[in-house]
Amino acid sequence: MPPNTEISTEEKIKEAGRMIFTKKGFLATTIRDIAAEAQINVASVNYYFRSKENLFAFIMDEAIKKLFDKIEPVLNDQATSVHEKIEICVGYYIDQVVQNPDFVFFMVSEVMGGQTKLPMIGTLKILVNSHFAQQLKALQTEGKIDYKPVHLLWNIFGMIMFPLLSRPHLLREGYFSSEEFFSMMQERKRLIPVWMKQIIGE
Repeated sequence: MPPNTEISTEEKIKEAGRMIFTKKGFLATTIRDIAAEAQINVASVNYYFRSKENLFAFIMDEAIKKLFDKIEPVLNDQATSVHEKIEICVGYYIDQVVQNPDFVFFMVSEVMGGQTKLPMIGTLKILVNSHFAQQLKALQTEGKIDYKPVHLLWNIFGMIMFPLLSRPHLLREGYFSSEEFFSMMQERKRLIPVWMKQIIGE
């Protein structure tokens, strides 16, 4: 099989996987669903990725890397304030998780399972060593906050991740539609930076 054909088939499977995982969720998706969406046979999906779990992990790994490739320059931009960095990064992160609703479940399950080979592990080091981290430490050193800066990061991630964790149950119970959830997450792009500014008090 020519190399370009192999790449094309693999990309078709990944694109189909992204679409079906987003539409149905990881648990409800089958290899047969992905094969049908990609218009190939089940054996081809198994040949390239061996299992649904492997395909999902590959897609999520790519999503994490794509996110941090966009965020890293923002975190290290010395010309922007803490609040500007938070506003930009929150927007990027929400865009990513809305496109991949199972993203947060993947992250939680992998971290709880002790997985250490994820791109996320390496990207956390980028965050810890970033100009943004230095700015947060400076807030504590200057007495502008009287707690460890990690609380600010936990707040930001919690404000983004908890809605995703509760989404399947709330949708199933009819509290809101997928469209309403999307609209609410778009609203949080504006609200989270405002809330964080109030918490920091600057």
